[in-house]
Amino acid sequence: MLLSKSAIYGLRAALYIASLKSGEYVTVRHISEELGISFHFLAKILQSLTQHGILQSFRGPNGGVTLAKPASEIRLDELLNAIDGPTMFDECIMGLPGCGHERPCPLHSQWALAQKQIKELFENTTLAEQADRIEELDLRLK
Repeated sequence: MLLSKSAIYGLRAALYIASLKSGEYVTVRHISEELGISFHFLAKILQSLTQHGILQSFRGPNGGVTLAKPASEIRLDELLNAIDGPTMFDECIMGLPGCGHERPCPLHSQWALAQKQIKELFENTTLAEQADRIEELDLRLK
């Protein structure tokens, strides 16, 4: 499981929105420009996050997107599952179908351990925690 470009962009955009802490709607165009992400590609990703109840959108001149619930209630695994689906933590690192304990790929045992740690990281980390780190440590999203 390596994050897809969609997952990376969705994570960056959600972290950007959470770091604003205003609760106001921000336009997709603004996020696109701030993060250097293609507007049309980002719009599709944010639409998926809206459909999964992570973001809410509002049309019109003052429209845009915002978090649908507090950032402290949004775990990173929810966000990634909304974009790439729940199987992303179960896939073979080499992309081989049927990889598992009975028919492992050459990297299976090492990858299974790393995969478990990564899954736990995403399950136990919220947007709020990371947004706070962005502010405290002056971390970058671009």
